[in-house]
Amino acid sequence: MYKTPCSRLSGLVGASVKQKLVQNVPRCSQTARSLLQLHRRDPSNWLTYQHLNFLKRQYVSKNNSELHQRAIPKRAPVLTIVDERDDSVERQVQRISAIDPLVAETVSEDETSKTQPEISTSKPMAEDAAVQNDTVSSTGLTQTETPHVNVETDEAREARLDKQWKQLKVDMEELPDVYARLAKIKLTALVVTTAAAGFAMAPVPFDPAMFFVACLGTGLASCTANSINQYFEVPFDSNMNRTKNRPLVRGQISPLHAVSFALACGVPGVALLTLVVNPLTGFLGALNIFLYTCCYTPLKRLSISNTWVGAAVGAIPPIMGWTAATGCLEPGALLLGGFLFSWQFPHFNALSWNLREDYSRGGYRMMSVTHPGMCKRVALRHSLGLIGLSSLAPVLDVTTWNFPVISLPINLYISYLAFRFYQKGDRSSARQLFFCSLWHLPMLLLLALTCKKPRRDPEDAALPPASLVS
Repeated sequence: MYKTPCSRLSGLVGASVKQKLVQNVPRCSQTARSLLQLHRRDPSNWLTYQHLNFLKRQYVSKNNSELHQRAIPKRAPVLTIVDERDDSVERQVQRISAIDPLVAETVSEDETSKTQPEISTSKPMAEDAAVQNDTVSSTGLTQTETPHVNVETDEAREARLDKQWKQLKVDMEELPDVYARLAKIKLTALVVTTAAAGFAMAPVPFDPAMFFVACLGTGLASCTANSINQYFEVPFDSNMNRTKNRPLVRGQISPLHAVSFALACGVPGVALLTLVVNPLTGFLGALNIFLYTCCYTPLKRLSISNTWVGAAVGAIPPIMGWTAATGCLEPGALLLGGFLFSWQFPHFNALSWNLREDYSRGGYRMMSVTHPGMCKRVALRHSLGLIGLSSLAPVLDVTTWNFPVISLPINLYISYLAFRFYQKGDRSSARQLFFCSLWHLPMLLLLALTCKKPRRDPEDAALPPASLVS
């Protein structure tokens, strides 16, 4: 069959390419094997972040453009065995044979007196025997003695095993409790409560389905922020008595497990707030996660401004509840956020005052540690600010004028305790202010809800008064 020049040329090119590929196959396989051997030989030079190994380890640091694990597993102490057959020392020091105590007790005083003259007369023979004993002690005598082994007690063994790094084993029965402590379930419950109060205070009809979705998304976002916060603070939490029993510090779950839990909560939470509620609420939820994990958490070790950033994080959930109900940002939402912002200073400053030693060991720069005078002043200032914010609520058409009046007693009481804390600055006054703040916020939000201004529908406003209807 006749072939054209083009077909001949393509056949030649194909044959040459095939030949080159056949020649390069062994070379490529050899290169792949060498790369595998290199990675097995020196795994410390792997690209740690690209391989997600930094999630499997707790602490990773960068040194000379290479990532290494900071915490090196402790080696198990090896039992020291003293082998007395080693004659390196016996050549320099005269070996003394062991004396059996039972044989020594059977020797009587009469026998010792009889052997005394024999020893005195046979001194040269004893010297010769000593020389022979020196040579024998380095050969034959050491072969009959057993080496000395250091016996380890049960208590010492348990203490040694506790200090060793053990392989992580997750107990499935403990996972619900571990997840609850990883998400800081009490703090998450407080966040969901404030978001629910913001939803209920909004001047719109109450939608139960939207209310449930908004609370669920807010709770999931809070779980994400708290879990990532604990992941970043493992080496510092281990130095504090208040946080040394957290799941990551105790090794109940791996860091990769904790981050996976955070993603499993955060992605659906933000998606629910964005797609089901509205994009504004979803944006606020994602912003709150970012502020808590990427701003507040590192600032705790850099500046006392972390308290103000943390107060802003706590002020966002009631705003999210308001925007979930209305779909827009209004002055009433900012007022509720202001309540949470001011309330957190007497609450947290009183809490941190009695934990100054813990925060100092952890290396956190809190007002109670570095600026104790400012800590007391700020707590008093924002306690008095709650009175002003309560008076502003009816002005912004959020509540009736009854709210500033009925909320005045509890606002005055927390301000009085803050003033005592400012004057004394002792543990007792700080403790009283902290416990007062625990019931003050729910009571304040409940009073605001009872004094909520009745919603006026546009249809009702369009109707004429009843007296004008014929």
